[in-house]
Amino acid sequence: MQVSQNTTARARLEAALAGLPALAQAIGEDAAQRELRRELPFDRFALFRESGLGVLRFPAEWGGLGGSLEDLFHVIATLAAHESNVAHALRIHFDQTEQLLLSPRSAFNDTQIERIREGAIFGGASTELGTARPGEIVTKLVRDGEHFRVTGRKYYSTGTAFADYARINVQDENDEKVSIVIPVSREGLQVLDDWDGMGQRMTASGSLVLDNVQVLSHEIATRGYTTLAGRHGSALRQLHLVSVAAGIVRNIVADARRYVTQYGRPVLHSPAPSAREDGFVQQVVGDLAAHSLSIDALIAANARTLDRSANAIRSGAANAEELVLEGALATAKTQLVVSKLALYAGERLFEIGGASATGRAHNFDRHWRNLRTIFSHNPLLHKARVIGDYELNGVTTHLTEGRVF
Repeated sequence: MQVSQNTTARARLEAALAGLPALAQAIGEDAAQRELRRELPFDRFALFRESGLGVLRFPAEWGGLGGSLEDLFHVIATLAAHESNVAHALRIHFDQTEQLLLSPRSAFNDTQIERIREGAIFGGASTELGTARPGEIVTKLVRDGEHFRVTGRKYYSTGTAFADYARINVQDENDEKVSIVIPVSREGLQVLDDWDGMGQRMTASGSLVLDNVQVLSHEIATRGYTTLAGRHGSALRQLHLVSVAAGIVRNIVADARRYVTQYGRPVLHSPAPSAREDGFVQQVVGDLAAHSLSIDALIAANARTLDRSANAIRSGAANAEELVLEGALATAKTQLVVSKLALYAGERLFEIGGASATGRAHNFDRHWRNLRTIFSHNPLLHKARVIGDYELNGVTTHLTEGRVF
C-alpha cells in the first residue's frame, strides 16, 4: 500500500511539475501592466489553487505530492520568472507546510494539515510597526470566557489578502509569544492594501487589522523558533525570497531578449545593421544570462542542503543539529552572493537600449525595484558579519536562534 501511495504521489508530482510552465505563463500574463495599474492578483491565486501545488511538500500519506525542497524552490523561481508577486506571496504558506511536516503531530497541527490538504492557502503576519525593534510584539490575547479576543495591527502581512487562513504572532495572557491561526474571513479581521514599498507592490504586504477578533482556545499554539524545525524554517523563508529573486533575473533575461528582438535599434555609432547583431548588445544579454544561470545553480545547491536538514529532522537523525546549522550558513552565503548578482542584473538590463528602454510601457524598472525590496528584508551587512564571526570565532548565536538576521 505504501509503495502504491508513493508511486501515485510521484506521478502526481511529475504531472504538476510538467504543467508548471503553462501555469506560470498564465499567472504572469500582463504582469508588467498589472503592476502599473496596481491590480492585485486574486485571479492568479485562483489558478495556483487549482494546480494542487499547495501540498507540494506534504508526503503521499498526507495526500500530498511528496516533493523535495529543490522541487519547491524550482516552482517558486519559475512562478517568479513570470509574476514575482504571486511567488513571493506564497512564502508564509510554504513556511507553514514545512513547519507542519517537521513538527510533532498534534490536534492543532492535524487541523492545519487537513485544511491545506483540502486546498487552503495560508497567509499571516508577525511584525508590528512602531515598536522599539522589529520583531517585538505588543498585540495581546485577552480572555473572553472560554476563549479570547485580540485587538491590534500587524504589518508585512504578505499574501494574506489572497489566503484562507492567517497565522498571526501575538502575546498570550502570560506574555508568552504564541501563534494563532484563524480564518481570514473572521469578523473583525481586515487586510488593507496599504503596502507602500517601491517594489513587490502587489504582494498585499501591508496592514492586517484585528478589531476585537474572537480567537478560540484551540486556535492557539506555541511558536518554537529555537527548535530544529523552527531554525530550519528560518533558512527556508530566506531561500524562498532568494528564489523569487532568481525568477526576477530570469524575467530580466526574457525582457532583454524580447526588447532587443522586437524594439531595439542599433545606436547611432554602431556598425551593426540591427540591435540583435550589435556585439555590445550581445555582450550585455550574454552577461545577464550567465548571471541567471549562476543564481539558479547556487539556489539548487542550497535547496539540496536544506533537503538534508529537513530529512534529518523528520527522521530524528543524530546529525540533525549539524545539518540545520549547515543549512543556515549555506542560505546566508547564498543570499549575500545572489543579492549582488541579481541587483547587478537589474541595473545592467538598461544597457540593451537607449532612453527608449526606460519607457513606462516596458516597466523594466520594476525588476530592480522588486529586487531591491526583496534584499532589504534583512540587513545584508549584518548577515556578512554573522558569517564572518562564525568563520573566525565559531560563534553561532544568530545562526541558532531561528530568527532572521
